Order: sequence, then structure tokens, then C-alpha cells
Amino acid sequence: MTPVELSRTVLRAVRRAVDGGELDVVVPGRAKVVPPGPGGCGDYATNVALQLARPAGQPPLRVAEILRQHLAQADGIGDVVVTGPGFLNISLRGSQPALVREILRRGYRYGHADHPTGQLVQLHAPHEVRAVVVMDVVARVLRSQGALVRTSCTEPPAPEWTDLLGVDIDAYGTPEGPVSAPAPLHVNLRPVPASLDPLHLGRDAARWALLHPAAHDRPRIAADHLVQRESNPLFRVRYAHARTRALSRNAADLDFHAEPGDTVTPGHPHAEPGTAHAAGTAVQKTQDIRALETALADHPRILARSAAHHAPDLLARHLVAVADAVLPLLVTVLPRGAEKPSAAHRARLALAEAAGAVLAGGLSLLGIDAPEHL
Repeated sequence: MTPVELSRTVLRAVRRAVDGGELDVVVPGRAKVVPPGPGGCGDYATNVALQLARPAGQPPLRVAEILRQHLAQADGIGDVVVTGPGFLNISLRGSQPALVREILRRGYRYGHADHPTGQLVQLHAPHEVRAVVVMDVVARVLRSQGALVRTSCTEPPAPEWTDLLGVDIDAYGTPEGPVSAPAPLHVNLRPVPASLDPLHLGRDAARWALLHPAAHDRPRIAADHLVQRESNPLFRVRYAHARTRALSRNAADLDFHAEPGDTVTPGHPHAEPGTAHAAGTAVQKTQDIRALETALADHPRILARSAAHHAPDLLARHLVAVADAVLPLLVTVLPRGAEKPSAAHRARLALAEAAGAVLAGGLSLLGIDAPEHL
């Protein structure tokens, strides 16, 4: 279903509510549908309930709930969730297999631009370790979106920044100085500097410590970036990726492979096969899968925002969200006991592999290793 078709579906839901006497409004000529914003979910969102609340003389949440019930019955709609003051978040039926196929087809380059955009960007940073690491990643993300980028620093980078942290700078100096920085400098990156030298953390943890906080926050340089516990976001991201790779190896040993499709086993609408979990557990698992699908679908938008705002922290936090969403799925991927691999197992494996591709691609842009084993 295209956005235009979905807009018409939303308008038909409004018409049904009007014809049924639930709303007393004039049906608008157009319903705007857009990708969900922060706090949203699903494939698309619309604020039509907020627009109709005042003429209907009802609270926006009440209008949204009325429209949600009609939309949920429409062909091609998988789920409708009301968020915030009354936004309708719509998930399309059958969108998950298409999304997973697209990610598996693109691999690490999912969310990258297909062609150069012609945009030219000059990044210039002060001689400070956090600034040059942030600049290095901003350049990577901008290039992933098709931009041509040149980086420069006010002074030559310290050798350990290049050798240990993997920073790559094209030129150094100032336009007024004798060295090689180009002019004019139209971008100047100045994140809050690190208060401590992060090099003792090693490349991956040091880069994460400098990149995960927003530019206006002072980075925390501490040994807990090295601990292999759930409390460490970097560990969760890298562990989630390693687990997806391990599942692919284990599935190959069981002679089945990933195939995008329905992640629910036919005949078991309320529980995973071989278990006796209550319906509430199954609902939670469905919500977990939906959260993962939403996070994966949001990856291209996050890359675009990270590039536009020169904010690698947006990408780092997004990877944490993907990792936290995929971890509950992983225990349901492989068959249990004497159970035979089913289409649902193959679909869940495909979804896990798609998440692994997003995690690996994102970590690569951050300059951090995505381990096969952990």
C-alpha cells in the first residue's frame, strides 16, 4: 500500500465513523500520512484525529480511538496504535517480509544513498580528541548519504589518534596559516571536550564513550564501557550482533536458512510452539517483534538525521534501540527439542539476520568492530 492509498484508507475510516454517527464532522479532502516521529511506531503516522477533534467536539484521544477501530478492519492494515496526544501509528500488513528482504539485499549499505548527491561538505575541528573522532564519524555518515566530504583539523592529529582510534583527517591547519587546510571552512565541529584521555579504553570503547553522548554533553570516560554486562550499552549492541551471527551458524548446522515471511507459526496464534505460555506472553512477543520492525524501518531516517545534524549520537542510540529490540526475539529463532524447522523459524531467522546487518552497518559507520563471536 502506497502513502496515497493509505491516505485514502484513512479518509474512508473517517467516512465510516461519520456515517455511523460516531463523529459529526466534514470529511477532509486529504489525510496526511508520514513516517512516525519520535515516540511513534509502525510504518506511517497521521494526525487526522488531532485535526478533527475540535470540529467533532471530542477529545483527540477519543477521536483517535474511534478511527483506530475502523482502520484496524481495513484491508492491508496490520496494526494501529495511538500514541501521544492522538497520533495514529499504522503498520501495514505484509510490510515486514518486504522490509527484511530489502535489508538482506542491501546488507551493511541498507539506508545508504544509491548515488552521489553532489553535496559538498567541509568539516573542520579543533585539535581535541573528541572533536576529531566525532568529525571522523560525521564524515562517514555524510558519505553514506551521498555527500562528498573533506575533513580538516587546526593542528596535525596526535599519532595515537590515527593509530589507535583510527581517525582519518584529510588536512590540518587554518586558512590563514601555512599548512594545508582548505578555505572557506563552512562547518566547524565543537562538541564538549572529553575531560580525560580515553585511549586507555582501546579503540572500540573509546570511540563509543566519545560518540554516544550528545555533542552538548560531556563524555564519561570510565572503565564500565569495557564491562561485558547488560548495563553497558556498547556490550548489548555488540553482543546482539554476535548472537545473530551465531544463530545463522546454528541454523546452517540444522540445515535450514533464513526466509522472510510470517514470524507466527500457523495454528499457534497465542503461544510459541512447544510452550505453554499464556496469551499475554504471546502478545508481548508480538509487541517485541513490532518494536524491532519499527526500529529497522527507522534506520534510513536515523542515518539521514545523523548526517543532517552532524550528530553521530543519534546513530549510537539507535543501535542500542535495535539491540534491545532484537534480543528478546533471538530465543525464539531455533527449533526446540524434536521440533522441526518451520516457515516461522525461517522468518524469525531472517528478521534476526536483518537486525544483525543493521547493527554491523551502524557499528562500521561509528568505526567500531562488529564481532562474529563474543
